[in-house]
Amino acid sequence: MDLFHSFSSLPPIFALSIFLFALVWILKTSLKSITQKREAPEAGNSWPVIGHLHLLRGPKPPHIILSNMAEKCGPIFTIKMGVHRALIVSDHKTAKECLTINDKAFASRPSTLAMEYLSYNHAMFAFAPYGNHWRQLRKLATLELLSTHRLEQLRHVRESEIKTSLKELYQFWEEKKDGSDTVLVEMKKWFKSATLNVILRMIVGKRIPSSTNDAESEKWKTSLKEFFDLSGKFVVSDALPYLRWFDIGGDERLMKKVRKELDEVAEGWLKDHKGKRSSDKLNKSNDGFMDVMLSIATDTEKHDADTINKATCLALILAASDTTMVTLTWALSLLLNNKDELRKLQEELDIHVGKDKLVEESDMENLVYLKAIIKETLRLYPAAPLLVPHESMEDCTVSGYHIPAGTDYL
Repeated sequence: MDLFHSFSSLPPIFALSIFLFALVWILKTSLKSITQKREAPEAGNSWPVIGHLHLLRGPKPPHIILSNMAEKCGPIFTIKMGVHRALIVSDHKTAKECLTINDKAFASRPSTLAMEYLSYNHAMFAFAPYGNHWRQLRKLATLELLSTHRLEQLRHVRESEIKTSLKELYQFWEEKKDGSDTVLVEMKKWFKSATLNVILRMIVGKRIPSSTNDAESEKWKTSLKEFFDLSGKFVVSDALPYLRWFDIGGDERLMKKVRKELDEVAEGWLKDHKGKRSSDKLNKSNDGFMDVMLSIATDTEKHDADTINKATCLALILAASDTTMVTLTWALSLLLNNKDELRKLQEELDIHVGKDKLVEESDMENLVYLKAIIKETLRLYPAAPLLVPHESMEDCTVSGYHIPAGTDYL
């Protein structure tokens, strides 16, 4: 009996079932093939094992190198970083798609050496993977420090600190002025001191005077700078984990040192606040964020309450101080090199604020040109030219391309 006769003898319903099954299988296979073909393009010049790492070694900074690659590969492409694959997005439309439509898919963070050591093993919510810990701490920081109500409560702290910093600048001028009444001031250093003191007052109720030469204070400021350098630095063992044992470049050893120094400072703050609480010396109308955390933070499966408190406070201090200093330094530099814009800004300040008082936060509503200058500075010279890396938790589609789970997003 031949094959055709065998099928022709089957009941019509059974034969139809086999036909439909075959059709579904063919369609499914075809769709899978189409999906696989729609993977994001990979940049060229990839080497075995290390991928594109040799292209990122410098001397140009990574964001310039990636920008040059985008000119050849388009606004969305992938690169191989050792054992990891990273998605590179360089236009606002695609970035918006990643951070709005696919915001939950890209909500997590990759695990890196810096995040392990510098963030108390991912206790800092800025570096924590997406989950309950991240959601709770983000909500707490928003409500207890960054909400409109809380910021208004702490306005006097910011205004007081700015006045104090300006007085210290004036005293410096009095001491150092020469016959022409001019003094050279390193404004980057002054901006850093002023912004750091503002955020310190809001978080822990302390400040570091600009004129201090205290060795411990200078050591802590150095640790802050090293934190930023290390948190954004590419470490070979992140791409090639089997090389971690060698600690190429000594980055792991330096991270341990910085972590210890920052933790010692945060631990001192925490002990001071606990001592005030036990002796009823707290000023309830001027509680810092660390005091709020002492009342709210609880132990979790991975971290105790004190570690969460220190990690969260340090994350907020680190995030606010350096970025603000960089933006203000660039804004001042751009104004000094564009005299017409500087003159227009001075005219706006004279009209809406006057020459006999300091600019206050309430004046910003009328200072349209000043706000435009700040926005243009952020556009031209962002404090962080690359995002803190994200990692896709699930498969998703970006610009029609299939992005598998576990892909880093830059």
